[in-house]
Amino acid sequence: MADEPAAFVIWHNRLFISSEYVRRYRTRRRLYVLVSASKDGAWSAAFQRMIGLVPVRGSSNNHGREAGKTLIEVLRAGHDIGLTPDGPRGPLYEVKPGVLIMTRRTHSPMVLLGVEFTRAWRLKSWDRFCIPLPFSRVIMRCTILPSKNPDGTKPSAAEVGAAMRAINPD
Repeated sequence: MADEPAAFVIWHNRLFISSEYVRRYRTRRRLYVLVSASKDGAWSAAFQRMIGLVPVRGSSNNHGREAGKTLIEVLRAGHDIGLTPDGPRGPLYEVKPGVLIMTRRTHSPMVLLGVEFTRAWRLKSWDRFCIPLPFSRVIMRCTILPSKNPDGTKPSAAEVGAAMRAINPD
């Protein structure tokens, strides 16, 4: 897995910690991340660039198809991608088809990221965005879903969602 390009998958409300995971555990490749093409996404894109990630702008309503094609090309070129399966507007913890489409077309595994905070602020947004409080203990988990199940089928949205919920207790 370490030498294989992968799709890193994290719930939208835990994005705050994603850069730390990449910094600590995945430094061999650049990570291209899908960032909303909205005005709010400009702030996120600037932050992503600042921490060394490569933003690809697009969302379900705005340049989504082009961004999806770009991310598929990025995976095929041997780079990693980062996705939020429930973003950019929810519903919370519901896996949308984009992550499945990209990994199926490239036969790439998914690295599912889980984060648990002992204490955190929860914003009053659709995703209840989490910001860990100072000195909070942060527990990070991950699991890898291969591009195919042992029976040869491809992971479904329900399987990805169940695996994500298992490593992200709320």
